[in-house]
Amino acid sequence: MASIIGIYGLIIAVIITTGITEDNYPKYLGFSHLAAGLAVGLSGLGAGMTIGIVGDAGVRGYASQNKIFVAMILILIFAEALALYGLIIGLILGSRSSSAKCNPNPAG
Repeated sequence: MASIIGIYGLIIAVIITTGITEDNYPKYLGFSHLAAGLAVGLSGLGAGMTIGIVGDAGVRGYASQNKIFVAMILILIFAEALALYGLIIGLILGSRSSSAKCNPNPAG
């Protein structure tokens, strides 16, 4: 389950690198790419820690009670949903930033 979280990071890295051009790279686009990477990375970190803690406790609990298996799998799925939410936010930030322009002084 945790290997999928690494693939989420790879997906957002490919999206960010395709948006980088040598000619014109405004600050707004750079900060948007930074936010997209941080959203995916930090949500992946939280999901990975949750999967590790729940997986460890689930394996130890499964040795004493067999009924805990389904509940453990459900909790692991919800933990991976945390990383999926981060990927969705990262995709929104990474894809919309290429078309957005930041004009701090529209009147002049």
